[in-house]
Amino acid sequence: MKITKINYFFIILFLISGCSSVPKNTSDGCSIFNERYLWYKHIKKSEKKWGTPIYLQLAIIKMESDFDWLAKPPRQKLFKVIPYKRPSSSFGYSQAVKGTWKQYKEETGNKFATRTRFKDSVDFIGWYTNKTEKILKVSKKDAFKQYIAYHEGWGNFKNYKSNKKVINLANKVQKQSNTYKKQLQNCKNTLSTSRYIVF
Repeated sequence: MKITKINYFFIILFLISGCSSVPKNTSDGCSIFNERYLWYKHIKKSEKKWGTPIYLQLAIIKMESDFDWLAKPPRQKLFKVIPYKRPSSSFGYSQAVKGTWKQYKEETGNKFATRTRFKDSVDFIGWYTNKTEKILKVSKKDAFKQYIAYHEGWGNFKNYKSNKKVINLANKVQKQSNTYKKQLQNCKNTLSTSRYIVF
C-alpha cells in the first residue's frame, strides 16, 4: 500500500493529538502522572531547576488551561453576538502571553520553546515563579500570592486586594495546590520509580 504525503500528515496529526490530549482526571495529580509519566519527568526537572513545587505548577496549569495544550481565552463579542478579538495573547498549557514568553526565551536561552509543549510550559512556570520570589519576595510555596502575581503580572501585584475576581481565582489555586500536594504524597514512591517510556 502506497502512503501519500496526505496520509503522512494525518498519521502525524493523529500521533500529536493522542500525545497532547487532556488527561482524564485533571483534578488528581497521581492520575495525571500515571497517564502522562513523561510529564512527571519534565515537571520534576523544573522543580529541581527553579525550586517551584510540583503541586503549585500543576495548580497553575489547572486554573489557566485545565491541561489543554491549545487553550486560548474566549473571543469577546460585539453586541453580545458577533465574535470579536480575544482579550489577550494567552495560549497553551501555561496561558503565557507573547511578550512574557519572549522574555522567558531570551532570559533562559530556550529559543525553540513553544507554549504547546508541556516541558517548556512547566519550565516557564518555574522561571516565572522564581522571578516573582526575587521581585516581590513571595515564597514559591505561597500558592495564593504566587498565582496573583502570575495572573496580574509583577507590576500590578500590589493592587490585588481590591480585585475580588483575582482573589477568588487565587483561593481556588491555593485549594487545588493543597489537594495536589496531599495526592502526590500518596504516589511519590511509585512516581520516583524509573519506568521505560514506549513511544
